[in-house]
Amino acid sequence: MKRNSLRNLAAVVTGFMLVLLLGVAWQARAQATKTSYPSMAPLEQYLISDRAAEIALARSAAPPSIAQEAEVMVLGRHGYEVAVQGKNGFVCLVERSWTAAIDFPEFWNPKLRGPLCLNPPAVRTYLPLTIKKTEWALAGQSNAQIADHLKTAFDKKELPSLEPGAMCYMLSKQGYLNDGVGHWHPHLMFFIPQADAQSWGANVPDSPILATEMPADRLTIFMVTVGKWSDGTDASAHDH
Repeated sequence: MKRNSLRNLAAVVTGFMLVLLLGVAWQARAQATKTSYPSMAPLEQYLISDRAAEIALARSAAPPSIAQEAEVMVLGRHGYEVAVQGKNGFVCLVERSWTAAIDFPEFWNPKLRGPLCLNPPAVRTYLPLTIKKTEWALAGQSNAQIADHLKTAFDKKELPSLEPGAMCYMLSKQGYLNDGVGHWHPHLMFFIPQADAQSWGANVPDSPILATEMPADRLTIFMVTVGKWSDGTDASAHDH
C-alpha cells in the first residue's frame, strides 16, 4: 500500500466525513489552494434520485452480515429519512460533503458520496451530528453559520458526547470521498472525543493508523485501513 495514498485519506475524512480528514501537510496545502466549491450547489446535485440505488450504496459500506440487518437512511429534501427498518442496531447511510470539517476545501462538493455503516454507540452519539449538520446545510446555512450552530448545540448539550466504542465501516467500492482520491481504501473509522493523535501512534512514519482532528465537531477520527472491500474482494494498491 503506497504511503502517498494513506496521506490522501487524511484529507478525505475531514470530509468524512468524511469527513473526512487531513494532516499537517494537507492543511498547509489547503490554505494555499483556492477552493472550487465556495458555496452550496443546487440541491438536486446532492440527491440520489433512485432511492433503491442509495439504499444499495449505503449497504455497501459494511459486510452483508452487518448491512442486511441494519437500518438504512437516505437523504431527502429536508434531511435524512429512514428507508429501511433495522434489526441489529447498526445504521447505514451515505454522507454528503458537509459532514466534513468546516474548513475542508470540498465542503460543498456535490459529487462526494461517503457510504458508512455506524455501530450502535456511533448511532447514538455520532449520527445526531450528521443529521444536524445536514439539516443546517439544507436550510441554506453557510460554513460559518454551521460552525456557530455547532458551538451553540454542544455548549447547550443539544448534541451528545461520543460514547466509548463509537465506530463505523467504510468498505464501499462505490464511494467518492473527494476529487483527489475517489473511493480510496476500505477502512474503519473510530470516533473519539478530541484526543492527541500520538496517543494512538497515528500519523507517524510506518504506522497503519491515521487521524484527523475536527475541532468544530469536537471529535478526533482515527482510521485503520483493511485489506478487503465489503464484498470480500481484495483491495490492491493499484486499485486506488
